[in-house]
Parts: sequence; structure tokens; C-alpha cells
Amino acid sequence: MASRLSIAWHSWCQRTLWRKVFDVVLVLFAGAGAAIIGAWGLYQLGVTNNRGAIDENYRSLMSVSEIEDLKHAKLTREQINDQWALQYGRLAALARYYPENARLILSAAQYSNDPLVIDRMLAAASIYMDDDTELDQLTDKIANLLKATPQQQHGNLVPWMNGPEWPALKDAILRDSALINRAGQLTGVEPRLIVGCLIGEQIRLFNSKREMFKKYLGPVKVLSVQSQFSYGVNGIKEQTAITVEEHMKDPTSEFYMGKAYEHLLDFETDDHITERYKRLVDYGSHLYSYIYTGCILHQTMLQWRRAGYDISDRPDLLFTLFNVGFSQSVPKPDPMPGGSHIKVGDREYTFGAIGFDFYYSGELAQVFPFRRDHFVTSDKAADIEAIQASMTNCNRPERGLEYRQQDSVPAPATAPYEEEEPDPFGVDHSRVRPVEHTAQ
Repeated sequence: MASRLSIAWHSWCQRTLWRKVFDVVLVLFAGAGAAIIGAWGLYQLGVTNNRGAIDENYRSLMSVSEIEDLKHAKLTREQINDQWALQYGRLAALARYYPENARLILSAAQYSNDPLVIDRMLAAASIYMDDDTELDQLTDKIANLLKATPQQQHGNLVPWMNGPEWPALKDAILRDSALINRAGQLTGVEPRLIVGCLIGEQIRLFNSKREMFKKYLGPVKVLSVQSQFSYGVNGIKEQTAITVEEHMKDPTSEFYMGKAYEHLLDFETDDHITERYKRLVDYGSHLYSYIYTGCILHQTMLQWRRAGYDISDRPDLLFTLFNVGFSQSVPKPDPMPGGSHIKVGDREYTFGAIGFDFYYSGELAQVFPFRRDHFVTSDKAADIEAIQASMTNCNRPERGLEYRQQDSVPAPATAPYEEEEPDPFGVDHSRVRPVEHTAQ
């Protein structure tokens, strides 16, 4: 056998180089073919099949999916509220041991109308809890405490939100949500602050014109547009609008918003009186009402910040100062919120308090969320041109026709904010001291 191999090897060595290369390639192809055929045979025999395995937690996985869905169950509103209370109690217990999971579950539950979604998420999380006797005891203690306290049948904790005005006003505000958010971006103001001013003014109008509300505003759910002594949905006086425009152009003013905003309110014609009126008294679009409102808020905040007082996180003061005007905006260390009195039902409120109530109520938070930075700046030259080009051609309305059913026009596409420019007064904003909260 050895001699045969020696003879074969000697014979192969005598071959030409090209014949040797051919022999090597032939052997390689033969080996590859054999490997492919062998793999195909193993596949056909099922040797390579991954038959899977049963998860050791399969019973828990099944129970999570089988939890009853309350969405279509015939439960009363009180029963659903009871269920939510129990679920939030369970989350509170979980947060003492696994705060990250509790936060994630709470965040997800806020976007669900099914209280048992928390049950499913808690059951899923429990798969990885080996021994949590203390957690179970705390959960049972909270559940027993809640069950021992009967469900109270109260309306909204904020009294004025229980009247017929608020549901109608909410629908009207939602129609303008795109415009309000757009105005907030253009003026560098949190849109929720603009809405707070709008609500204070509209609640005042709803209650000063009860019969008009019952006949027009309530049924069709539209905002009241003023066209006589004050203009637009936010009741901005002509002189206030003029002052806002002057502040935009004056770098020496304590209200100056910065170079990026100088052309935000530029006019297209020489007839500023007529054009300003058309901007604010525009039934097709309330955008300019919201832009002027945002400018007033931003300018007032800057005035106080440059005086050494930060009220950017004081919505009660910002609403009050919007209501009383620039002339009464005097920076000081101990300001008190208030403003004009508004009677809703049998109770009297101030303008600042109504805006404050809304701001922290959680209402409309999905559309107008809370933001960490309430005031920002951006360069909006191109956006401003688009706004002015899309302004509706509105003629002066006849007296008494302040109310019309008209949806707002869509807002233009949004643009990102850019970094804030240096303060023209040289103020180090990071060292400005905040104004403490005071009682309403």
C-alpha cells in the first residue's frame, strides 16, 4: 500500500505545473460538493431543526395575557375610578422597591383608557420577582386602606371647571392647538402659558355675556373674538400691541427680546392701524392674537429677569402681569398674583388664579405639555415671512358680529430652536434669583 502511494505521489510530481493546479482545484470542488450534499441530507433528516423549548415562566406569561380587559366591560364610572385608585396604589408600593419600573408603567398607563393595562404590566414584571414578601405586604396594606375609604362622588376639584363654559372652551382651544403651538415656537414661549392667558380672557367673556354664550358660543364651541375696545381672542388693547411692537425694535428697552425677534411683527403696508386690526380681529385665524400674547409674556419675563428677579417659573405672576399690562409691571422681590376679578357661578376669581388653576390642572397636557424651559429663543426669519404670507384677508367686521363658527387654519411647519443670543444688557441670567411662590 505504501509503495502504491509512493508511486502515485512520484507520478503526480512529474506532472506539469498547470496539471497540478487543475488536480488541486478538482479535489477542492469535489470536497465542497460532498459537504453541500451532506448538509442537505442532514437538513432533510431534520437533524438541524431547532425544536424550541417551553419557557419556564409559561404559566405566568399565559396569566398576563388572560387578565380580563375592562375596556368593554359594563362598569360604571365610579367602578372604573375605583379600579384606577387600586392600580395607582399598587404602583406606589412598587415604587418603593423598583422605582424605575414603576415610573415606566405609570408613564405607559397615562396613554391608556384601560385601567387593567397596569395589571398586565405588573404581572409581567412579577415574573422576575423571586421573593418580594415585603412588597406584597405593602401592596395589600395600601389596597385595604383604599377599600376602607368609600369612593367620593365629587366633580372637578377646581370649581370653575365644573360649569358648562369649560367643556365648550376646551373644544374651541383644541381647534386652535396647532396655531397656539406655532405661536409659542415663534415667540419662544411655552404654549401652555399662552393657553393660560387665553382661558382667563375667554372665561371672563363667557361670563360677562351669558346669553351670547348660551346662544352661540356654547352650541358651536368657538372662541369669542373682540373687535371694539380690545382685539382678538385674548383681548389685546391697541396701545398694548403698539408697545409690544416698539419693544421688538428697541435694543435699549428692558423688554427687548433680542435680534432674532426684531422682525417678527413687521408690517407689510404703511397703514399699520388697519393691518394691526386685521391681524388681531381675524376670524379665519387667531395666530396673531397668540403671537402678541407670547410676546407680552416673553417681554415681561425679560423685564423682571433684567431687574434681578426670575419669574419664568411663576405662571400666576405671568398671567397677572399679562392682564394688568406693562404699566403695572414693576419688578420687586415680593410680588402678589391677582388681576381683574372674574365671577364664575357664585364664586369670584382673579385672572391670575384662573390661569394658574389651568396651568397646573393637568388639563390638555397631551396637546400643551409642561416644558422644563418655559422661554427659549430661535432665529425665525423664514418662518415670519411664511406667517405673514398666510395671513387671511379679513375685512373689518360689522359691529355685533363678534361670534362666528370658524375653524382655525393649519399652522405652518415647525422649525427648531437655536441657541439664545447674549443678553444685550450683559445680565448673567444664570445668577438671577427666583421669586418665591406666594399664596393666591
